[in-house]
Amino acid sequence: MDLNLLLVLQLGGLLAHILHLTSALEPYDLLYDNGVEAFSRGDYDGVVRFMEKALQTFSQVRNTKVRCRLKCEDQHRVDGFLNTDLFFSSVLRRAACLNHCIEAQIGTQSMHKISDDVLQDFHRRIPYNYLQLAYRKLNQLDKAAAAAHTYFQANPEHVEMSQNLEQYKALEGVEEKNFIDREARPHQASFSAGVKLYDEGQYEEAVALFEEALTEYYKADVECRALCEGPQRFEEQDHVLYRYGLFELVSDHYTQLLHCKHECVRDLATRPGRLSPMENYLPLHYDYLQFAYFQVNKVEEALSCALTYLLFHEGAEFMTENVEHFREMTGQDGQPRQQAVQYLLRHKQELELLLIGTENMGVPYTEGNYWNSFGGRDDANRIPSGTDGWMEYVPISEKKNNSVTVVQELREGGPLLYDSVHVVHNSMALNGTQRVVFDDVISDRECSELKHLAHTTTIAGDGYRGKMSPHTPNEKFEGTTVLKTLQFGYEGRVPLKSARLFYQISEKARKIVESYFMLNSTLHFSYTHLVCRTAITGQQDHRNDLSHPIHADNCLLDPEANECWKEPPAYTYRDYSALLYLNGDFEGGEFIFTEMDAKTITASIKPRCGRMVGFSSGGENPHGVRAVTRGQRCAVALWFTMDPLYREMERLQADEVVQALDNQHHWNQGQINPKDEL
Repeated sequence: MDLNLLLVLQLGGLLAHILHLTSALEPYDLLYDNGVEAFSRGDYDGVVRFMEKALQTFSQVRNTKVRCRLKCEDQHRVDGFLNTDLFFSSVLRRAACLNHCIEAQIGTQSMHKISDDVLQDFHRRIPYNYLQLAYRKLNQLDKAAAAAHTYFQANPEHVEMSQNLEQYKALEGVEEKNFIDREARPHQASFSAGVKLYDEGQYEEAVALFEEALTEYYKADVECRALCEGPQRFEEQDHVLYRYGLFELVSDHYTQLLHCKHECVRDLATRPGRLSPMENYLPLHYDYLQFAYFQVNKVEEALSCALTYLLFHEGAEFMTENVEHFREMTGQDGQPRQQAVQYLLRHKQELELLLIGTENMGVPYTEGNYWNSFGGRDDANRIPSGTDGWMEYVPISEKKNNSVTVVQELREGGPLLYDSVHVVHNSMALNGTQRVVFDDVISDRECSELKHLAHTTTIAGDGYRGKMSPHTPNEKFEGTTVLKTLQFGYEGRVPLKSARLFYQISEKARKIVESYFMLNSTLHFSYTHLVCRTAITGQQDHRNDLSHPIHADNCLLDPEANECWKEPPAYTYRDYSALLYLNGDFEGGEFIFTEMDAKTITASIKPRCGRMVGFSSGGENPHGVRAVTRGQRCAVALWFTMDPLYREMERLQADEVVQALDNQHHWNQGQINPKDEL
């Protein structure tokens, strides 16, 4: 080969490699962490730079995955193969196509698995909370308003953000047009705008928006389904030690994929920050359209939309009457829209496969009425989309152990077990059920000793997956566990008696809660945490957020639906909770109970040394913590379960250590050495 030509080829390859490196995306989880770090040091320009880039990259990665999966699906079809080798040949080629396509567009450094915590933060729009605070500090109020509005759409229970928005509206230089949802889903935005025009009687304009909403809906459905073709979770199976064969493994994975695709119906009908889908969402488009088309004298289109609606709600009386009326007017039978016909046919076929797949996985599935998945019933009632009959089966990732559920009669007022402890407020005084406030659970000396233990052993972000400011950027959270303090005590870094005091006092709290609520079953520790939250100096001006947003401990609070959904990722096994306070020399930080709306405060408790709040962990007790605006608030947080399967493993290890410490004279005889447990 000619030397000059070889040199040109080598330079060309090098240039292509350099261009690829420079065009590759910086990982959005790294950008996000850099933004959080910038916020902690008051670098608000850095916050904006990193967070905006993180959001842009997050969107770009998502869009790249969609485009590549659709492209490779089209290039390497797997349908129609009768030969196994040909089928898997196409599968392998599609996988290679995907890897090459995605890597070429975003780079290898952005192809790693993102942690669930970061993904959850992006889905909850947490970056926009940082952005609104940073833009406000930089006096870019129009951008701050947009970021605040965007965050609030996905976090409607965030009372403080609602107050922030009202403040922005009153500021000079902020206009109504600045309050935009930067993450608005096009199909939902067009639908909402169409409904508004429809209600105003502007039917022709409404038709255009409803048609646009349908176009965007079906486009979003394709994207949602494409995104399902990623890694799936197998919570109860270790696939490194997987004992089944190739086809069982493929079946399990494909069943999870089918479930994900079926869930797209629910996802597309659910607004950001809500757990419940909008009622009758997709069929309602055709309901609005059939009447709007009729109003603008386009009866043939009205007939087609009415027939399409009946695909979802077969036999709905009001729509059947409309169809008959439209047929009389046009003299035609009419046809439903083919796009909807194909959409429903595909879902029906997938549900039939899902039935087979769930049976193979050993998970019960009640087929029921297929149309329930889209919000219909055999009768003429108009049922919310994606709710009735939605989860007729439980996917394997949500299966639970066959443990016995203890039916517990709700009682309170049992013995307090310790002479010094007394009840300050019971459920009636706190305007709720299964809640209580005790005083003098521990002494001033014990409070002081535990606070000193906290200052020595707590680590920023401990218990919050390493996040120093998990609930608000305006406070620093530090925590430690019983086992960690015992380790520090054994190593001589803290007094061993202080570590044992933490252990003993948490056990004392458990006994008090169990006895007071007169439980028929033993309470087991689910998690024990010594935690301090500290107001960050310089970030308390005009602060309106909470130290810990309103939530429930064993279910997902849905204020809009007035429900609390007992499903993952909530800690559904937790039954009772308690907070034992170590001090009160700080500003703010009151513990509050609210109604299910997360707004109406029913009780407020001011922390002080030795005071303990105990309550049942369910939706009957939504609670939160007001902002700590000066000083440091320390407490022992305890969660309990009546299911021994969910006992805290660290606690069991701590029990072994304490037992070993109580039997030190046996160490030389080969008994348990506490260091081995640590």
